Order: sequence, then structure tokens, then C-alpha cells
Amino acid sequence: MSSLNLDDFSDLIERPDGGVRRDAEARRERQIVPPGSLGRLDDLGEWLAAAQSAVPVRPVERPRVVLFAGDHGIAELDVSARPAGSAGELVREVLAGGRPVSVLARRLGVPVRVVDMALDTDPETLPEDVVRHRVRRGSGRIDVEDALSLEEAEAAFRAGMAVADEEADSGTDLVVLGDVSVGGTTVAGVLIAALCGTDASVVTGRGGLAIDDLTWMRKCAAIRDALRRARPVLGDQLQLLATVGGADLAAITGFLLQAAVRKLPVVLDGVVVAACALVGQRIAFRAPDWWLAAHDSGEPGQAKALDRMALEPLLDHGVRVGEGAGGLLALPLVQAAAALAAELPEKPAVEEEPEKEE
Repeated sequence: MSSLNLDDFSDLIERPDGGVRRDAEARRERQIVPPGSLGRLDDLGEWLAAAQSAVPVRPVERPRVVLFAGDHGIAELDVSARPAGSAGELVREVLAGGRPVSVLARRLGVPVRVVDMALDTDPETLPEDVVRHRVRRGSGRIDVEDALSLEEAEAAFRAGMAVADEEADSGTDLVVLGDVSVGGTTVAGVLIAALCGTDASVVTGRGGLAIDDLTWMRKCAAIRDALRRARPVLGDQLQLLATVGGADLAAITGFLLQAAVRKLPVVLDGVVVAACALVGQRIAFRAPDWWLAAHDSGEPGQAKALDRMALEPLLDHGVRVGEGAGGLLALPLVQAAAALAAELPEKPAVEEEPEKEE
């Protein structure tokens, strides 16, 4: 029996300040550029003002990329273009500065934090600050066994909450949230199909490296088999994450919900984070008001999840690499929206002419 009461999040999470958003809208109407002429940048600026509870909106000056990492046992079925258990190599490449997210983060001046939750690699090969939240090594093969025990799922969920608190306490003002995993898109597909009530084929995509047709069929079959194990536990989100999720996905879900509690805006990267957001929405229906969908990765499961949460992606460039890269591409748009909302001058007041005496 878990000691974590997920129902508490519904009480703790408030919506962004509606009164402040109305004030931001009124200010926008007074600016020299007509309202609506900046398209979604207007909406972004107003959303950010409500999230910050500040008019004019403050600039986004301390963003951070947070990546949760893990290997998934389902990858043993050759459902990914990468070999099972190789997510640790990706993490080392991120830390060495050789992945797309690393290049973009350097260019934008954004620090990257990697949190190992269940990599199938020796912890001694990675820095202590990366591995200190690890719950286990790898995860179960979800088509035939649970990914985690319920105790491990709770530990991972709480670790995600702790990381959100650490970021909020350190002054981070916006998080780009992503994952580093092998087999993660398969697990995400199971969660999305289960929560949306769809078949495996509807949510099965090609992954970051565009798998071939035979691999896609194996992936579809793996999602189908895992779905049979997911459906009986749909009413208990923590048990769902333990049964067909993984430590990284449980941590991402905990992070998303605690970030909403702390009023910390989050930019969602790809399909894995979208799946966790969908679980989070089931736990606390107001939580998605604190999240932005960065981009459309082309994964059908991501599109399904975002549609269910009424989140419209900011970009559509077909970036499938994951690891927060697509999320970082959206960051300059958010920063531009904040700058325009805060710095565009207002129209000069029109003085009324005095009435003439008869």
C-alpha cells in the first residue's frame, strides 16, 4: 500500500491567476501594435503573465533543461532502433556536449540537468549528481511483468517531486522537460492508448530513429500486449506507472505535478513527457494549465495525448530526436513573447478637447 495520496494534488494545484491574465490582456490592448497581430505570441505572453502573477510579465531569465533518464525492459523485443540498455551512452553524450540538446543549450545559454532514474549501467560511470535519485537498474518487460514494484514507483514519483522543488527553490523560472531513454516511446504508447481508450496501432510511431516496418510491427504488438496488463489498473495512476511505466516516467509525472503546485511553468518536449502529462491530468485536472507543448514530433501518440489535454504545439518541425531538443527550440518563442508583452510601448493617451461655450 502506497503512503502517497495523489488526490492531494487536486487540492494543492491552482490555476494561473485569471485576474492577472485579464490585466495582461487589457495592457496588450493599449499597446501600439494591434492585439492579435502577433498571433500566438500574444497568448504566450498573457499565459506567462498569469503563471508569474505579474503585469507586465517578467523576462524568462533562468530557464533550465531537466531530463529524466532510464532504460526499459521492453526494448529487449527489438522495438527500438537502439539496442536495449544503451540509454546510458546517450546520457554520457549529453553530458559531454555531443547531443542536439547539448548544442542547442550551449547556443541558448541554458543549463542541462540529467537525472538517472533507471539506467541499465553502473552508477560509478556517471557523476554523483546524476545518479543520486536512481531507483533501480533498468525496468521490467511490461508485456509480461511489471516495470516496477509499487514501492519503486512511489520512490521515483517522489524523486520527481523533489527535483521540481529543487528547481523552484533555486530560482529556475521555466523548465524544458524531456527524457533520455531506450524503449521509452513504446512505454509512452501503452500509457496513452490505455488512458485514451485506443488501440495500439493508433499510438505506435516510428521513434527517434525512424524504425523500419518490421520493427514497427514488433513495437505495435508489444504495446498491444502491455495494454492488456494496463487496463485493469487504470483507476490507480501510481499502480499504472508501476505496471506499464518505468522509474523515469513516474519521476516525470511527479515532477510535472509538483511543478504545478510550485507554480513553475514547464515546456513539454516529446511523446514520453506527453504521456506522463496525460497521467498527471488524470491525477489533477488543473495541472495542464501550467504546461506548454513545445512541438509536434510526428509521433501519433503525442498528438493523441496533447489533443486530450487541449494543448496545441508551438512548433511543427518534425523533430523526433527527443532529449529536450524540440523543447529548447520553443524556448526563444516564449522569451520573445515575454519581451514583446513587457516592452512594447502603450499608445499615447488621447486628450479630450474642452467643450466650447455657447
